[in-house]
Amino acid sequence: MLLAAGRGERLRPLTDAVPKPLLMAGGQPLIVWQLQRLAACGVHEVVINASWLAEQLPAALGTGERWGLSIRYSVEPYPALETGGGIFQALPLLGAEPFLLVNGDIYTDVDYAGLRLQAGALAQLVLVPNPEHHPRGDFDLHGERLTYAGVALIDPQLFAGCEAGRFALAPLLFKARDEGRLGLQSHSGYWLDVGTPQRLAQLDAHLQLCQHPAHD
Repeated sequence: MLLAAGRGERLRPLTDAVPKPLLMAGGQPLIVWQLQRLAACGVHEVVINASWLAEQLPAALGTGERWGLSIRYSVEPYPALETGGGIFQALPLLGAEPFLLVNGDIYTDVDYAGLRLQAGALAQLVLVPNPEHHPRGDFDLHGERLTYAGVALIDPQLFAGCEAGRFALAPLLFKARDEGRLGLQSHSGYWLDVGTPQRLAQLDAHLQLCQHPAHD
């Protein structure tokens, strides 16, 4: 599942006419980079949630055939249902097995195919070194405080007892942690949360360099 329902307030005015996942970086929309990565690691079915300017996502991405994917959309009212409520609404599309969850506004080289749920865990989270805009981190791993990367494997049972509506994912993750049912692993490769125009420009420069490396 790709989370793509946010308003993108910090990216305004860029997101006034275009939903955040469709902002351009490296010559194509942010979410297309994610779809290509998912297809490359063997994913065939993708669910995308949408709220703000929701109709633009299926108009731009279609059913996913060009990437060898089958895309279905979980459309939410505006304002969106937050992370937890959005995932809960999409559960009938996701099925009973654990699923990969990725924020639609990040860019990373995390090996999605290599993620595994630890025994008994309801979720497996990827953590990264704390970025400047989030210095306090989210979770402790091996004595170090790290930031949730927006990449996880989720067992639908994490949502047992939840009810439809607007709610965040984080409290469910913290509850699983306190119950000893949360797996954590770190990633030291490339990761960027594209939350501001400056970081969007940073990603665009990175991608342009990757596509057209400088020569001596």
